[in-house]
Amino acid sequence: QVQVVESGGDLVQAGGSLRLSCTASGSIISINEMGWYRQAPGKQRQLVARRLSTGPITYGDFVKGRFTISGDNAKNTVYLQMNSLKPEDTAVYYCKADVRLSSGSNHYWGQGTQVTVSA
Repeated sequence: QVQVVESGGDLVQAGGSLRLSCTASGSIISINEMGWYRQAPGKQRQLVARRLSTGPITYGDFVKGRFTISGDNAKNTVYLQMNSLKPEDTAVYYCKADVRLSSGSNHYWGQGTQVTVSA
């Protein structure tokens, strides 16, 4: 029905930058919200940033101006620009899409993309 696909994860040195992309496709009538979450080994999944299609954005407390979420509603795509990366940003980054289908609303997760930041 709905596929959520992330890309852009990589190995980068501390202080570097990465840009993640996520696209939702399938029998989607509209997107309510898309966002990024991350999960490090042994830790719970946490919010990185999320963006309502109408515009409001929420960031995790740890972001502190280093990351920027943006999106293209026409393409059902959301981006995460990550700057000043730290080793503690190492995690699998997941995209979540809250979508409206003909049968109602539901949310879908991508498979995740690995971000590794070396010291």
